[in-house]
Amino acid sequence: MITVLVVDDQVLIRAGLSALISAAPGLEVVGQAANGHEAVALAGSTRPDVILMDIRMPGLDGVRATERILAAATDTPPRILILTTFDLDEYVYAALRGGASGFLLKETPPQRLLAAIETVAEGELLFAPTVTRRLIEAYTRRDRDPAGPPPDLGALTARELEVLRLVARGMTNGEIADTLVLSEATVKTHINRTMTKLNLCSRAQAVVAAYEAGLVVPHGSARRRQPS
Repeated sequence: MITVLVVDDQVLIRAGLSALISAAPGLEVVGQAANGHEAVALAGSTRPDVILMDIRMPGLDGVRATERILAAATDTPPRILILTTFDLDEYVYAALRGGASGFLLKETPPQRLLAAIETVAEGELLFAPTVTRRLIEAYTRRDRDPAGPPPDLGALTARELEVLRLVARGMTNGEIADTLVLSEATVKTHINRTMTKLNLCSRAQAVVAAYEAGLVVPHGSARRRQPS
């Protein structure tokens, strides 16, 4: 059973999402929150597998709520899907950097939304590779206000760099395994080690780190950043 916390400041949207999810086999709604503060509290008490997080809310928005929830997680953190009206919402990139596992448009068809919850619960990114690239490319072209220098990839092995590059291209673990002729378990081990070394907490965060470090170049072939 995949447990889900629904967060949205509009009661009709919140109720509709909860009803849809509750009616689906294998999914259970364990709570509803009307704002970021409630989301943080309920995430701690209900410990959901997946959180559907509205991004624009009064008081505490979805970005800051995401950061607080993941920072407070003591064991396996929840997978957080950002809910937004626009696919290139100005807050989405910040949410991905903060550790969210992907994003959903509020116009997403019901069956696709349910499938997305299951996909993210399994540890994969939510969105298709083309959407991943479009999102990252749009923001890497912007003048960012970075929280710090680009990630240092010098601690990664050659194989970990290669796996990270393919993750940034939007490949699943199975696709990476086929490409590099490895087992999926080995690919997962490389990803986990990479995330530990870079202090990352989600696969989407790893995608952003790869772009920011220059391991993958928008609109061009990937190039490998030389460790300093």
